Amino acid sequence: MRMITFLLVGLIVHVVFFLSIFDIYFTSPLVHGMTPQATPLAPPSSRLVLVVADGLRADAFFKLLPNGSSRAPYLRSVIEEKGTWGVSHTRVPTESRPGHVALIAGFYEDVSAVAKGWKENPVEFDSVFNETRHTWCWGSPDILPMFAKGASGEHVYTHTYPAEEEDFASTDASRLDTWVFTQVKSFFHSAKSNASLRANLLKDENVFFLHLLGIDTNGHAHRPMSQEYLDNIGLVDTGVAELVSMVEDFFGHDGRTAYVFTSDHGMTNWGSHGAGHPSETLTPLVVWGAGVHNARKATGPQPYRDGFLQDWKLEHLQRTDVNQADIAPLMASLVGVPFPLNSVGVLPLLYLNNSEHFKAESMYTNAIQVLQQYKIKMTQKKETTLPFLFTPFELLTESKQSQFINKARILIQLEKYEDAIALCRSLIAHALEGLAYYHTYDRFFLGCSVVLGFVGWTSYVVLVILKTHANLNRNPSVLKQIPGYALVRLSLCVTAVITVFLLIQRSPVAYYVYCLLPVPVWYSVLKESGILTDLIRSAPSLPLWKCFAYFVLVSFGIELLVVSFFHRAILTLGLAVLSLWPFLSGLFSKAKFRSLSWCIGCLCLAAFPLMPVVGREPNIHLVTFAGVLSLLTSACYLWSARPRTTMHLSDRQQFVTQMLHVAVCAYVPSLTHSSLQQKQGLPLLNQIISWSTLASSMLVPLLSSTRLFQRLLSIFLSLTATYLLLSTGAEALFPPVLAWLMFVWINIEQEAMLAQGVSGRQELSTIDFSANIDLTKIRQLKLDDIRRSYFFVFFIITAFFGTGNIASINSFDPASVYCFLTVFNPFLMGGLMMWKVVIPFIIVMCTFETIQVATQLSSRSLFLIVLVISDLMALHFFFLVQDYGSWLDIGTSISHYVIVMSMTIFLMLLSVVTHVLTSQRLSLWRHKKHFP
Repeated sequence: MRMITFLLVGLIVHVVFFLSIFDIYFTSPLVHGMTPQATPLAPPSSRLVLVVADGLRADAFFKLLPNGSSRAPYLRSVIEEKGTWGVSHTRVPTESRPGHVALIAGFYEDVSAVAKGWKENPVEFDSVFNETRHTWCWGSPDILPMFAKGASGEHVYTHTYPAEEEDFASTDASRLDTWVFTQVKSFFHSAKSNASLRANLLKDENVFFLHLLGIDTNGHAHRPMSQEYLDNIGLVDTGVAELVSMVEDFFGHDGRTAYVFTSDHGMTNWGSHGAGHPSETLTPLVVWGAGVHNARKATGPQPYRDGFLQDWKLEHLQRTDVNQADIAPLMASLVGVPFPLNSVGVLPLLYLNNSEHFKAESMYTNAIQVLQQYKIKMTQKKETTLPFLFTPFELLTESKQSQFINKARILIQLEKYEDAIALCRSLIAHALEGLAYYHTYDRFFLGCSVVLGFVGWTSYVVLVILKTHANLNRNPSVLKQIPGYALVRLSLCVTAVITVFLLIQRSPVAYYVYCLLPVPVWYSVLKESGILTDLIRSAPSLPLWKCFAYFVLVSFGIELLVVSFFHRAILTLGLAVLSLWPFLSGLFSKAKFRSLSWCIGCLCLAAFPLMPVVGREPNIHLVTFAGVLSLLTSACYLWSARPRTTMHLSDRQQFVTQMLHVAVCAYVPSLTHSSLQQKQGLPLLNQIISWSTLASSMLVPLLSSTRLFQRLLSIFLSLTATYLLLSTGAEALFPPVLAWLMFVWINIEQEAMLAQGVSGRQELSTIDFSANIDLTKIRQLKLDDIRRSYFFVFFIITAFFGTGNIASINSFDPASVYCFLTVFNPFLMGGLMMWKVVIPFIIVMCTFETIQVATQLSSRSLFLIVLVISDLMALHFFFLVQDYGSWLDIGTSISHYVIVMSMTIFLMLLSVVTHVLTSQRLSLWRHKKHFP
């Protein structure tokens, strides 16, 4: 019972540490209560048409064909004759929702939105659409509803196709764009005979939004270099040309319509997006129509050193790059609506063809709108901080704010517009810097609380290990020397002081958790402090040099694992070093065949981290080969095990059935791939086989014998069948190679036990997972058990990063789930990809469970050492989290901490699952047997 309590407490503590990173780094930057700010002068346009080609890369759009023509001739003519163009720079994560939020609301999405699949609004926010008189939208059901939901009133109208249309296996995804253009044509046609609709259309401050998903869907399904993707660009170009002609005809060529064409994000060569590669973050921007500069010739060298101007044959035209959030204030300025309240974009004046007075007023409005957010953020922080502890942002105190505003207003009145614009830019820069300052105001305080809790918890686990699993010279009088009531009083006093402090500051509930958690943790540490005295008393009898050597090696090993998160090739180096273990430890002379098998297994597994993380072309033949390899290794084991173990007929029948099932699952990806290539869709039979395999993968092993290797083989065959269905290439070979190495590890640990002279060693072939544990044979921890625990953590990290499936956001290839579904569903697809990552985990966890049984250790003791190693890694990553540098660097540093913490929590839960998976048995055809 104590173990269950300890696990539950440990789980709660780690969940708190895990969630802390979201309160410290991922809290929403949005504030509310600002007043809408609009430019007081008349806008240049009455309406605006926004066209977003989802997933369109800048180079695919701008680059000319080999014959010198453009695949988007109409928009190319706009660039060269009547519009202003540039590159829009997006931010990580380069996904559809955050991209559209940046475009239309002007701020960079709070990362907590990922928990809602980028579909729902985690917090309410203002947008250009919300500020318009009317907005009509056509496109994807994943994007449009969030802007309608966030709008005040009923003036945002959405027209979407069914979600089932977003099918990666469709014959032609460009039909999604054709649907949008057809709907818009029907809309304007019906407006001619609908008096009330026509009256609404003729009013000012209207926006028409076309979301075109065909390019993105074709990119995922066929890659951005495919003919389908490139042809889709031509279709969009033709559609835009027809749209402009139709709109101009409808409004009588009044010259009051502005047009914006852009993309939410790009796409890598391998058809994914989400990270920070230039192919994902660089998107095209073309703006023309009312209030926009016509094409301008470049009068001198342009400030861009990326070589794109020459590649795209556009060096003769002025290029004007923007940040993606800058497009929102640009649209608001053109159509004359208030700037979105939460926008952090800076109005790109080079796009505007208007008077200097209008530009200065617009820039002033932009500055006031950003400054209002800063003021509210500052006020909120001031009200919840004790006066003597409050440190204001020096560059923008209340007096300096007034100086900026008054000076800017005077400069505009004196018609010194350029000076006013420069001052407003400076004010915006300071306000944005101040927003970040107050947003991260409590970060250091919370970070210290979490680190204090972390160190306390790790210290407590170490003390528990020493107390319950180590042979120390006990001194019974030590505990009596520490007055328990004094500790309780001290803990209560500290709790009271912290609580009062947080109450006075009106801190959020989460702050109480992070600040009070270290109190009971350190109370537990101090309560067990007598163990340190026991350790000191036992020091003369301990092999200190050996202890020190282990400490140095494990410390070096932990650093090696930390570095492997940044450079996966380090795992290859680590596996190469591990391959030498039998030779360095003297095991080679006692078990040559097993030592050589270990060495070869490590070196084979070492090849996987060297394979490319992303950008791999599907190779279905390797998937089939992996299936054949799994069958051969299973057959070889069954054949070699015949003399040593007797197998019931029912068990033999089950293994034959499972092996036939693996053979089928090795062939299904080939059939699916062939069907999709021929554009015949996903065969229903393949889908049924895939889902039934997934559903039964954790149940089938429970039907097999609980004898050690028989149960492990059943688990391997069941998980391999699912993994093959989720594979597209070389990664399918990973589970068979990993399983082989794990099999050798189990065997070689037996030899290590023999070399250490552990008595009562049991033959592996006779071990039954479901048998009662003989408590008299449970041994105490030895130094070598630290090595076993480290091996486990190393193999878990290798299982995590080995195939490169989770090393980056954009390494999630949708093609991996095509045997299960092809219709876009982010949660279902994400769940399947996560299960693919979990399968190697389970293989390693089952091996670890086996080693604990085989080496006569309680399941708790080795796991506690693993917990300490994982927590030390997590603490290391906590210190590496940064909020400066590129967005990719920030995201990577946070994701590493999240991965390690998730892994630690997950291992706690998975240890229970693997215990059930190895020791329990279901009986379907005979009377149920009870296993204690």
